[in-house]
Amino acid sequence: MEISAGIQASLAGRYAAALFELASEAGTVTAVESDLDKLRAALGESAEFRTLTTNPEISRKAAGKAVWGVAALLGLTELTQNFLGVLAENRRLSALPEMIRAFRQIAAAQRGEVTAEVKSAHALTDSQLETLRQKLTAREGRTVKLHTEVDPDLLGGLVVTIGSKRIDGSIRTRLNSLAHAMKTA
Repeated sequence: MEISAGIQASLAGRYAAALFELASEAGTVTAVESDLDKLRAALGESAEFRTLTTNPEISRKAAGKAVWGVAALLGLTELTQNFLGVLAENRRLSALPEMIRAFRQIAAAQRGEVTAEVKSAHALTDSQLETLRQKLTAREGRTVKLHTEVDPDLLGGLVVTIGSKRIDGSIRTRLNSLAHAMKTA
């Protein structure tokens, strides 16, 4: 398996690559990917869980116990539970969001997919998502998987990020550009 040098260069990428290799050997890539999606959602929904992963005052032992509890509550696979235990022991839980992103990139690359992070001011309908997916697939020349996020600060429009490429069609950016143009004129 070829993993991009950019992913391997980062700490999160090295951990994600190691987890991917273990999951590949065990034939559980899909299950681990599902586990990581659950963890990503938990990090987004729970301030306590975010604090657990980022607070340096929490001991390794306490963080490990708490992470095992969260893993059991979420019904995570043994491999993912062990991975979280290693992160707690090595004091790397704060990098979990980046590790999740890197793992998803590696898994998507193996499947010939690319992931597009889509931020919109309002939740998109299923038909809007499907239209966007089709247009991005045609543009990229490979299957595009969408991960959506609502960001009311955009005011309207979309910001789509695929790898290092960003397509910013948000009203906020247009207003900022207009304000800048008016200042320099």
